[in-house]
Amino acid sequence: MNVQVSTSADYTVVCVDGRVDTTNASELEKSMLEVIEGGGTKIILDCSGLNYISSSGLRVFLVIQKKLMLLKGQFRLCSLQPGIKEIFDISGFSSIFSLFADTEAAMNG
Repeated sequence: MNVQVSTSADYTVVCVDGRVDTTNASELEKSMLEVIEGGGTKIILDCSGLNYISSSGLRVFLVIQKKLMLLKGQFRLCSLQPGIKEIFDISGFSSIFSLFADTEAAMNG
């Protein structure tokens, strides 16, 4: 897994590549919490490079969503690959998260 963080005018964009599973979910959570602790309350998670997510990874997404809701922030996911999108649909996560086709749509949505 590789995580890259960049900042635009309004949003912090976090790109995650590879697999998020029990071996590295805590690393993703740590990276995301560092963004929030640094003042990032409007976060877009670009999942274009995410090719696998386990229940541990899904839990991280929920933790971040909950934290940002408490801070009156925004957590938007974009560019989910079809297999990942299917997991979100089956698990009901599609109704919990704001999903967008790409980063631009997430910024304008």
